[in-house]
Amino acid sequence: MDHELYTLAELVGQVLKAQKKKLVTAESCTGGWIAQALTEVPGSSLWFDRGFVTYSNAAKIQMLAVKPKTLEHYGAVSAETATEMVVGALHHSDADVAIAVTGIAGPSGGTEEKPVGRVFIAWASKTNGCQLLQLSLSGDRQAIRRQTVVLALKGLADLVNA
Repeated sequence: MDHELYTLAELVGQVLKAQKKKLVTAESCTGGWIAQALTEVPGSSLWFDRGFVTYSNAAKIQMLAVKPKTLEHYGAVSAETATEMVVGALHHSDADVAIAVTGIAGPSGGTEEKPVGRVFIAWASKTNGCQLLQLSLSGDRQAIRRQTVVLALKGLADLVNA
């Protein structure tokens, strides 16, 4: 068990439980790692509604209602797609709070415009709107994915404590 991830997930869960709110995740580059970290916490069924792992563009469209035009124009790794993912996760769940991540973990797939390590994290709640963060992370695939999970959970902790 990763102590840092567990501690962050536990903090998020305590706040959500106290607020009687539920959370949904929409993940691409992390492949469900955020949901896995959250469900390590005993009793997470009280505050974790569901997780969407939408690795393909088709999954983003079918499960989260990401617009095909958004994917065509901006790409899967973009602020626009992350925003539509987080909004779609809220709309397709019973949750009050959502998080979405999309990025390029590598080692291939990067371009000059969107290099390996480019990640977008979006958070949203039914009461506080949407927040977005663009990151340029470094390291190997595992390191980029883990950093994304840590930063996603830290942002989630900030959001639910606001």
